[in-house]
Amino acid sequence: MKKIALTVAALMTATAAFAQSATESTGVNSALGVAPKTEDFIMQASASDVFEIESSKFAMQKGDDAVKKFATQMIADHEKTTAELTALLNSGKVQGKAETTLINDHKENVDELAKLQGAEFNEEYIDDQVEAHEDAVDLFKRYAEEGENADLKAFAAKHLPALEHHYKMAQDMDKD
Repeated sequence: MKKIALTVAALMTATAAFAQSATESTGVNSALGVAPKTEDFIMQASASDVFEIESSKFAMQKGDDAVKKFATQMIADHEKTTAELTALLNSGKVQGKAETTLINDHKENVDELAKLQGAEFNEEYIDDQVEAHEDAVDLFKRYAEEGENADLKAFAAKHLPALEHHYKMAQDMDKD
């Protein structure tokens, strides 16, 4: 019985290592301005890239000209950050696992976008972009300032200005 309990505890600990920490997922770290753990940063940054790319692919099909132009830049820029993060992970300089598919909340958002057309689609896509980039700016800023891994801090600092620009672009489109 003791062996089973130890095995279950070990599995739970191993599983938790790949899951986002409670303080990061609840927003406590963000509210306090605390840097995310390296694993959390990798998971959130990569999940955000997947969402940006997948939602922007729909925007390329369904959006108006302004939305399509924005979506084109989102796809190009977020594919670039995905490639750079993957290279960092493959180099061994950073330990962690990147998301390669949509996570639950992002999947729900993309599924909702798939149902919309016209002005409703444009409005929802831009709203999603504002929220996603607000979160990404916060995440990258906190990690760039106080993250655990020097190479990943440099990655976050390098990409923060582009994310801030994306956020401003999305906000400006949201005003129209």
